[in-house]
Amino acid sequence: MRLGFGELLLIFLVVLLIFGSSKLPQLGDAFGKTIKNFKKATANDDEVEVTPKKLEGGSASTSAAPSDRAAATQKK
Repeated sequence: MRLGFGELLLIFLVVLLIFGSSKLPQLGDAFGKTIKNFKKATANDDEVEVTPKKLEGGSASTSAAPSDRAAATQKK
C-alpha cells in the first residue's frame, strides 16, 4: 500500500488543522529526535563507555584545593 501525493497532502492538512501552524515545527523536531534515538538504541553498539566525563564548570567541592574549600566554608 503506497501513499500518493494526494493522500499525503490530505494527511498534512488534517494535522495542520488539528495542531495549528505554530506547533508543527515543534512536532517535527520531536519526531526527528524520536527517530534518531530509536535508531541509536537499535544499533549494534553493545559497548558501555566507562571513561568518566569531565565537568566543564566544575563544582567547588570537586575542583577546589583543600585550602580553598576550607576558606569557602569559613566565609559562610
